[in-house]
Amino acid sequence: MNRREFAYLLGALASTPAAFSFPVGNETGNKADPAGDSPSAAGFNKYTEDWAQFCAAPENERVFYALVDGRIVSERLDNENWQPTDWGHYAPSHWYHESTHPPELPVPGGSHYGVPMISPIPNLAGQGPYRPTWESLLEYDCPEWYRDAKFGIWNHWSPQCVPEDGDVYAHNMYVQGSGQNKFHLAHYGHPSVVGYKDVSAQWTLLNWDPSELMDLYVRAGARIYLALANHHDNFDTWNSKYQPWNAMNVGPHRDVIGTWAAEARKRNLRFGVTTHSAINWWGCQVSHGADATGPLAGIPYDGRLTLADDRNEWWHGLDPQRLYIPKHPENALPDISYVKNYYDRTCDLIDQHNPDLVYFDETLLPLGWGGMNIGAYYYNRSLAVNGGKIEAVINVKNVPSNLAKAVVYDIERGGTSGIQTYPFQTETCIGDWHYLRSLYEWPGEYGQYLPPRAIIHWMVDVVSKNGTFILNVPGKPDGTIDSKERRILEEIGEWFKINGEAIYETRPWTVFGEGPHMLQLGSYLSNPVAEFDASDIRYTCNKAGTVVYAIVLGWPQSQRGERESGLLLKSFGASAAKPVKVANVELLGCQQRMQFNQTSEGLHIEWPSFAFTERSPRDTVVIAPSDIAVAFRLSLV
Repeated sequence: MNRREFAYLLGALASTPAAFSFPVGNETGNKADPAGDSPSAAGFNKYTEDWAQFCAAPENERVFYALVDGRIVSERLDNENWQPTDWGHYAPSHWYHESTHPPELPVPGGSHYGVPMISPIPNLAGQGPYRPTWESLLEYDCPEWYRDAKFGIWNHWSPQCVPEDGDVYAHNMYVQGSGQNKFHLAHYGHPSVVGYKDVSAQWTLLNWDPSELMDLYVRAGARIYLALANHHDNFDTWNSKYQPWNAMNVGPHRDVIGTWAAEARKRNLRFGVTTHSAINWWGCQVSHGADATGPLAGIPYDGRLTLADDRNEWWHGLDPQRLYIPKHPENALPDISYVKNYYDRTCDLIDQHNPDLVYFDETLLPLGWGGMNIGAYYYNRSLAVNGGKIEAVINVKNVPSNLAKAVVYDIERGGTSGIQTYPFQTETCIGDWHYLRSLYEWPGEYGQYLPPRAIIHWMVDVVSKNGTFILNVPGKPDGTIDSKERRILEEIGEWFKINGEAIYETRPWTVFGEGPHMLQLGSYLSNPVAEFDASDIRYTCNKAGTVVYAIVLGWPQSQRGERESGLLLKSFGASAAKPVKVANVELLGCQQRMQFNQTSEGLHIEWPSFAFTERSPRDTVVIAPSDIAVAFRLSLV
């Protein structure tokens, strides 16, 4: 099952005053406070206890806040009528239900993800010029290194790869009747007994050779390496100071992020981290449910466990509530301690590992003031550690055009219909985001993985429009990748050996391309380049603007004994918006001299002469540098 974006709410992003007030109330409109006295909602967004204290508090003593009839009111958990929130609802077509999202709060300055934009805690942005407002973040300029890199490799490696049953396992294993729930019952047992905490302990990485893998990624052409820091399972893969459920304490007992960072930097790769945990306030609630039918109906899943249930268990000293998130009313807004913990965890990740890129799997910077302060802190820190030069990149999703300059906006599994003013990023997966064994077991040299042709065509289209392309290669629980994944990476690397100069350190040309097949703006597309062929051309150019690369997405198949009429690039004709004169044409990876002629119709390039093959001296075919895509270097006058 494919992951889907959580929300499309952009929120009110106006400039924020120094202080604010909001409507308050003392009743939820739901069930009366079981303690008999409903606490005042004036406590909303006031930091009085940290996340560990909130998680350790008895269930009946926790106070939550919700928006009811236009007012922020306090409430307590009503177990009799509880259900997981629709804001973390599983549906067959997508995980996070796009028609439901946290409401806009009646507070000056607006809110985002149910959290005010104004921080109640001062001085979270760090020292420097950037403040936690979009107006301030718009002073950002994307660093040159990112615009030059163009291609990166990403690994989704977390305890969710243990079952080898695909993405979002930590959520779906608790959804009765889902495929992953059935898998869990068959292989591990009932989630009231064996839950995700127990799966996480089986993530061993016993055969992990990060050095060998990083060499492979370099051979595949990567200039950026991205590592998964946490996911929708709420498990941190580094030695996290603010989440005890982490890879040092549970599972591999290694700082996975730190190890990846060191290996990437040994090879002069830029290093990025990805975080996906902001929405876990909602998404983890299913762990508190129970089967609705069957022999174990009504028996709570292991999300019910607390430190009080620790009777020398293997997880001794670890509070399960820190992993599963405390059970809360369906409409509860994120607690301030949760937001602060999210801020602390992410800043700790930044401080420990100094990433060049931080990817947020959410719409804009998530959780109101929490995400905004992380963004400002990261930019300010980048200035401090790089001698006053900004080297940081932030990826977020669903960015409106007026905010595009403040970040590098991300389009998951998609692309754009034209050249973008500001750099953007697209990422896709070779298969599912977390390892899915059935894709490997499918017959054929690539199984059901995305083949090298589609990956390269997609990447070329993205780069031609001012984008960077990231490819996720999911790993197995023992720390290895399978043979078909390796084959795909090696073939991509062979293409880059010949054609890399048409990709790396390039910029968009006057037009991005021509041909009958065009990728349209959108996200979550399985293979939007499936129809691309040799009739499609994409353009890039060098920084000086003196060389244009015409990348043909295929190689025309010649009939025996026939000569192709050649290639016509209409973008170089008299009707071009900005006519240019071509002085020389070369085919990357080919020593033969190219014959060409520029007319008002366009640039005519003759294909290279036919060459004899070893199969038969009578059968002549064009020997192409690649049958996936070839690049012509066009030197301009």
